[in-house]
Amino acid sequence: MKRLAALVCVATTAVTACVQRPITPDDPTLEMATVLSAHKALGARPAEELSPQEARSQPSIDDAVWFLEHQRGLPRTRIAVPRVWNIAVSGADGPLSARLYAPPENAPDAPTILYFHGGGWIAGDVDAYDATARALADKTGAILVSVQFRQAPEAKFPAIHDDAVAAYEWLLEHAIELGGLKDKIALAGESAGANLAIDTAIAARDQGLTPPVHILAIYPMAGTSDDTPSMVQHAFAEPMGRAAARHSLDAYAPSDADRANPRLDIVGKADLKGLPPVSLVLARIDPLRSEGEALVEKLREAGVPVEGRVYPGMTHDFFGTSALIPEARAAQDFAAIRLGEAFGTLIAPPVPKPDGSAQPPAENASGLVTLTGAPASQASRLATVSR
Repeated sequence: MKRLAALVCVATTAVTACVQRPITPDDPTLEMATVLSAHKALGARPAEELSPQEARSQPSIDDAVWFLEHQRGLPRTRIAVPRVWNIAVSGADGPLSARLYAPPENAPDAPTILYFHGGGWIAGDVDAYDATARALADKTGAILVSVQFRQAPEAKFPAIHDDAVAAYEWLLEHAIELGGLKDKIALAGESAGANLAIDTAIAARDQGLTPPVHILAIYPMAGTSDDTPSMVQHAFAEPMGRAAARHSLDAYAPSDADRANPRLDIVGKADLKGLPPVSLVLARIDPLRSEGEALVEKLREAGVPVEGRVYPGMTHDFFGTSALIPEARAAQDFAAIRLGEAFGTLIAPPVPKPDGSAQPPAENASGLVTLTGAPASQASRLATVSR
């Protein structure tokens, strides 16, 4: 993809001198930078500067995509899903609103995805993450239920986690009447929602519930430390930096005891043995990248099949921007192939697998890093990024 020219500028008493330096995977692609600029132009501000109410009403990255398409005279790109309607699901303390994405009414029983949106516990909703939900439903042919869980600071830890588990229990009870299959349910989530997806799978294991067949974790909030390498390196990243990540965690889990709980500190405290296969999508320019990489290693040590991708030039919240950003399309394809393998619905011809020995992270010429903890799957061959 086209890259921004990277300039290093040195101010002197007379002039400011700028020299070009080599482009690295830690520089946003031109497409990513354009979306971030549009986001700011719409009035988006760092989450740590906002009240919860302000955070919930400010423009989203999806709004920035809409803005750019309109500015360029392009039709709004919305992935078509045959049936979309709003429903209610059970939460831990009453009903929660949700949105259902489904194949045609006459389609055979389909696998199901329970999806938890991002927003750092404080903000985000099913509308802001509609693009992700549509992409996953379309590319997998699955029924997808996107849940609007309670938010902090009104809801304190572990209320949101309990909502997620309750929603999974509801889906187990109602999957068949929705046209789905109870034994082919996957969990998926972005950012804080990815934390919920992993915790819900752990709860299913511990409570003896029908287990999910797969977990898709997109740049997960998997730990509670704010001094990891990527937290330091990308402290001022957009659209989310270190202060915003800490701000959202403080709103939901203000005490040290809360932050030490394994439901939040997954990489530090959780027991991951016996979980279903996991796929991780990580952004290179993201404070959460290091904890995602640590999660891959911890899953590998626990014997859980895992494959993760680190996308160069991408920032937090890039996954739903496929209308404008090729790397987002590649990430969605990777996720869909991994889910299709878990559902047993992948149509593409099989690709021979290597001997299964765990491989260390490898960076190819494009800067795409693949993190594996199981035999390399077809997904690792089909999801590529070029620059």
